[in-house]
Amino acid sequence: MAKAMIRLRMSLADAHYGGELVDGARMLQLFGDVATELLIRSDGDEGLFAGYEKIEFLAPVYAGDYIEAIGEITHYGNSSRKMRFEARKVIVPRKDISDSAADVLEESQIVCRATGTCVVPKAKQRHSTRVSNLALAI
Repeated sequence: MAKAMIRLRMSLADAHYGGELVDGARMLQLFGDVATELLIRSDGDEGLFAGYEKIEFLAPVYAGDYIEAIGEITHYGNSSRKMRFEARKVIVPRKDISDSAADVLEESQIVCRATGTCVVPKAKQRHSTRVSNLALAI
C-alpha cells in the first residue's frame, strides 16, 4: 500500500497551552498533510478528508519536539481511500542541560494514532489505482 511521511519540529507558535504544550489538533493537521500527499500520489488530486473513524492521543507533545507523521492507504474504494496514521516523537529538547541541547530518542514515542477516510471524486481521479500502486512500489 502507498505510504508517506513528514518530519518537522514543533515551534513555540504550535504551543497552545501552559508549559509549551502543543494542541493535539496539530497532529491531525499533520495527518491531513500526509493524506494530501498520499492522494496526490495515488490519484493526482488532493481530494477531501471525509472524516476520522478513530483518534488516540497517547502522549504529550511540546514545543521543540520533532514529530514524524506517517500515513498509509489501507483500502481503495471507487472514490474513497481508507488511511491509517501515526505520529511519533523522535527528538526532544533538553532544557535541563541547556537552551539548545536536544536528544534523539533511541526508540521513538507514539504520540497519536488515527484512522480516517478521504475521497477523490471519480471526475478528479487522474491515475488508475492499479497503475499508482505499481509506480509507488518501484
